[in-house]
Amino acid sequence: MSRHKTVLAPGRRPWQCWAIMTMLNFYAGSGLDRAAHRRKDQSWLQAALPAARLVPYWRGKHLMAGPPEAATPVWLDPAADWWRQGLALDPIFLGLDGEVPVFAVDLSPLAEDPARHAELAALGSFVDLRGLTPVLPAETAGVFAYTRALMLWHDRHRFCGVCGHATAVIEAGHARRCTNPACGASHFPRTDPAVIMLVHEDDRCLMGRQSRFPPGMYSTLAGFVEAGESLEEAVMRECLEEAGVHVGDVRYHSSQPWPFPASLMLGFHARALSSDIATDLATDLDELEDVRWVTRDFLLSHQPSDSFRLPPRDSISRRLIEAWLHEPAFGR
Repeated sequence: MSRHKTVLAPGRRPWQCWAIMTMLNFYAGSGLDRAAHRRKDQSWLQAALPAARLVPYWRGKHLMAGPPEAATPVWLDPAADWWRQGLALDPIFLGLDGEVPVFAVDLSPLAEDPARHAELAALGSFVDLRGLTPVLPAETAGVFAYTRALMLWHDRHRFCGVCGHATAVIEAGHARRCTNPACGASHFPRTDPAVIMLVHEDDRCLMGRQSRFPPGMYSTLAGFVEAGESLEEAVMRECLEEAGVHVGDVRYHSSQPWPFPASLMLGFHARALSSDIATDLATDLDELEDVRWVTRDFLLSHQPSDSFRLPPRDSISRRLIEAWLHEPAFGR
């Protein structure tokens, strides 16, 4: 699932405007001005909170109202007092939506079961982000992904990786600092780069399946970038390790934030370098349980089933496949 944008609303900063059509995959493009210059301005942050939009978060999930097929996101009332009693940390400043400040609040300590908490239950229910793809507007998905990535980072970095002492939140939730005066190390949210690639040869492409996938689902190959490695090298190494396939002509397509828990997926197309690889795939069974060539005609005509289905539309994997099928620049 992806979309294109041309220019953003008036009042955005110059770097937020696209002079040419720009690809935005699902979970990207929140539309927020991150306003990083405000993160250290405590007076401004305190003054902004009473008029803010508050994005609630609870243990990896997001608050939605209404039936599952038509659920809508719920924002908290900054004037209410009940939610302040259960914060895991101070509200995190996400940015500005036009003139409206947007903060995220982690309610994870507030209740073991939100359905039993009177105020929360009256507002809606918490839902995992991956289950919201069919109903969530793309901009809201970007805000939720942004929120989820920051919250997971805070949860996993409460102690200093240098000396082991506790860390404290600074810069409106965009950094933590060691509380040990002898250390004082600053820590910032990290993103793990991962390459994901559609390997093709003439009118067929290479697809793999992991045992944890839903029944019948096949996807493109993928893997994390290792230390001292370029993105192109990572594409070539992963294809060789996972499927015994040598590739070249590595072309960048687009990227996607993937906060499950903290990745940035960097999408590529790559061309198989030999014509006989279909009969000699050295599959790494620790990575994939099956790798197969799939023809363009099959993908264009197939119907999802328990024997074969494509990855979900919120994934960049699906976007890479669709580009190879329908966009000449990536399918030749």
